[in-house]
Amino acid sequence: MASKLLKLTKFINTSSKKISKVSIFSASHIIQTRPFSDTPQKVPNTTTSSVPPFHEKNYSLDGAKKPISSSLNPVELAKFSAIAETWWDPQGPFKPLHIMNPTRLSFIRSTLCRHFRKNPHSARPFEGLKIIDVGCGGGILSEPLARMGATVTGIDAVDKNIKIARLHAESDPVTSSIEYCCTTAEKLVEEQRKFDVVIALEVIEHVAEPAEFCKSLASLTVPHGATLISTINRSMRSYATAIVAAEYLLQWLPKGTHQWSSFLTPEELVLILNRASISVQEMAGFVYNPLTGRWALSDDISVNFIAFSTKNSE
Repeated sequence: MASKLLKLTKFINTSSKKISKVSIFSASHIIQTRPFSDTPQKVPNTTTSSVPPFHEKNYSLDGAKKPISSSLNPVELAKFSAIAETWWDPQGPFKPLHIMNPTRLSFIRSTLCRHFRKNPHSARPFEGLKIIDVGCGGGILSEPLARMGATVTGIDAVDKNIKIARLHAESDPVTSSIEYCCTTAEKLVEEQRKFDVVIALEVIEHVAEPAEFCKSLASLTVPHGATLISTINRSMRSYATAIVAAEYLLQWLPKGTHQWSSFLTPEELVLILNRASISVQEMAGFVYNPLTGRWALSDDISVNFIAFSTKNSE
């Protein structure tokens, strides 16, 4: 198995060199990424960027915001409903997320502690922060956030996911306080809910309207609050790894889990968030080491990446 992974890695790396940044054109002057450290790097404002607008139909000609509509994708909801019972199976369909979770949490912990001036060495650095986990699934991210002291709300549009999340959280007094709701970000906007931190990991590639979705995330975030989004870049390398390798060759994920055309490039995500009054401050990539079987943070955003952003003042 290890030799198979090594051969696959060499093939992917060789192919990526040949295509030479097909999707991330001129990324160096649009987005600055960073090796994971405690030194933040700013992402330039892209208001005047030459990147083509994404989902332009979501904005009126005079720049006014259109009424918030649902960004739910019924096909995607059905996919995740079918495998909802396996959320807490570390060897099941969500195995990649279980393995990636510590790396995602490292980025979240570092950026939030720096932004909110919290002690990163504390056992509960998120004390006093209200955090919402949008698209929480079975709660594999919500629970560690609660253990780090945050007041956590987890929402998901799949009722089975919420039931499983609640059942699992009840086994621990610390996580039993998590507020789980089967609802959408758009509905919480209508209820005028606000949070210090809004997190949506591996969600935006599954929604019908990314721009509308980001507008909802912005509305849920307090001024100067934080928004974190992780997703998959729409690059040839991501097609080779996230779809061909992960779904068909290695069978880490059920076939059809991802649609390559639904992925966003970092440039598109920055522009969408900018239009929603959210400024991306820094990005990091996730890279998988087939020898150790672990993920690590990197400045390589050609496949999986996460963005830390802040909400502009209203």
